[in-house]
Amino acid sequence: MVDTPQWENDMDVSSIAKLSTSIAETGTRQEVSLAVFKKAQQIQEATATQLLEALPAVQSSNLPSHLGNKINTTA
Repeated sequence: MVDTPQWENDMDVSSIAKLSTSIAETGTRQEVSLAVFKKAQQIQEATATQLLEALPAVQSSNLPSHLGNKINTTA
């Protein structure tokens, strides 16, 4: 077994602790970002629903039934 100096062991433990903390913080940030994204989607959905409900109902026109059924593609 090779003896390593104590300061090398301390540095390894410190590096591992920093890495672990960094990974945990990254996971927390991602969870918060996802929660904010989902809330923004819910707000957009509610806004879109309100806009659609605010549209006036489609009124039938007084045109004869044969008008508007075909598109003239030769014009």
